[in-house]
Amino acid sequence: MPKSPCVGEEEAATDLIWALREKADRMGRLCAFYGVSPRYLPVFLDMGLSIVKIGETARIDLTTFTLDGPKKKNFRYALSKGRRDGYRFEILLAAEVPAHLPELRAISDAWLAQKQGEEKSFALGAFTEDYIVNFDIAVLRDPDGAIIAFANLMNGAGVEICIDLMRYDGRCPGWGMNQLFTEMILWAQAQGFRWFRLGNAPFSGIERHRLASIWHRLGGFLYEHGERIYSFEGLRSFKEKWDPVWSPHYLASPGGLGVPRVLYEVNVLISGGVRGLVRRDSKERSG
Repeated sequence: MPKSPCVGEEEAATDLIWALREKADRMGRLCAFYGVSPRYLPVFLDMGLSIVKIGETARIDLTTFTLDGPKKKNFRYALSKGRRDGYRFEILLAAEVPAHLPELRAISDAWLAQKQGEEKSFALGAFTEDYIVNFDIAVLRDPDGAIIAFANLMNGAGVEICIDLMRYDGRCPGWGMNQLFTEMILWAQAQGFRWFRLGNAPFSGIERHRLASIWHRLGGFLYEHGERIYSFEGLRSFKEKWDPVWSPHYLASPGGLGVPRVLYEVNVLISGGVRGLVRRDSKERSG
């Protein structure tokens, strides 16, 4: 299985993992690690933590990537139509981003209003000025030159590129985000990156065999039957169109009842606190 690029020395990372575990122990707190790759699983096992698969990560191998094939028909169409109609892709370097903050903020606000959503946190980025100015930004401009969609680019040691925030407003045509996605992937390929990370698919790839652990059977049930609310399968289906390499990611936490407790608290953190989680649940139920 291909490894993701590692930022920093693995030995130093292992020391940091143990330091966090020791600090939690001194404070009398539970210690858990969310969304970890297989790289450090032996360390977590040495700590006595339980390892639970919580989904898969999709990454495009840019050394072999091509737009050929029936699954990429919509992306070829979006690229061709967008370029023909004057929609232009551009990379704003991090140093240029401050000058464009009002325009980017307006797009982000419009996107949040359209989605009836709120900013997330913890495992997901949020549009704050002190965060967004740290990244190069991929933008899509309309024929008049106005930015109508953007995504921030996270550079993994010059080897892997991934996106965090990806937002658009009402001026963006229906195929516009497909064009932006395709342009970003082709740009990363031309820049010599090895991987383009598409992000995670929660509960994807979890074993649903009757002899699997109760967590895997529950996760498989949510993946299969939670489509109306969470779109788990739809999310994976979109990523699958790019012919990615799938790799597992895990939760390392105390076992038993510690697993659902940690996952609940992670959900609270991502939703922006208990109030955010309640508001999100109310919107999903009303929808």
